[in-house]
Amino acid sequence: MGHREDLLEGAKRCLLEKGFARTTARDIVKESGTNLASIGYHYGSKDALLAQAYIALVEDMSFEGGDGGLTGPPGSLERFREVWSNIVDSMRAPGSMWRLGAEIFTMGDQMPEVREQLARAQREGGRGLTSLMMGVPEEEVSDERADTLGGFYMTLMSGLISQWTFDPKTAPDADTLTEGLRQIIEAAGPA
Repeated sequence: MGHREDLLEGAKRCLLEKGFARTTARDIVKESGTNLASIGYHYGSKDALLAQAYIALVEDMSFEGGDGGLTGPPGSLERFREVWSNIVDSMRAPGSMWRLGAEIFTMGDQMPEVREQLARAQREGGRGLTSLMMGVPEEEVSDERADTLGGFYMTLMSGLISQWTFDPKTAPDADTLTEGLRQIIEAAGPA
């Protein structure tokens, strides 16, 4: 690996251990075995590097198999429950990277130089969730679908992250989310 990759891997480890706000450039350098100047050279700033590391952590999250090892039919309530069950399980894990999401959400105004990068990552996160839910490759999810259905999933994800961050004991699980969606569908009636 070169310095760029070493920095990214070191920043990912620092984020998981210390979070965004408490990670210093010196922490990243120590963890990556590089030097301070390489952060600016490769990423422009420590915050830009940490934002890229967070995006990489989210992208690294995957489920088993190309379809996530999911068994529910694409677009079904069963698939919805399976996907959210996997996400909630990852939130329960010690050192969950989802808590970083809550930290980064609250820091958005303080990091205008990385806001656009994180906004693009939001859209792509929606595209990835839509791909999992609908059982299609990400490249087949249109921008319109990523913005609508993906936006819905990302809004649900943001709320879920907030609830799990503030009060994990009362945060909804996949069964609760699925029942809520079922009730919405039932109340909406036939299209």
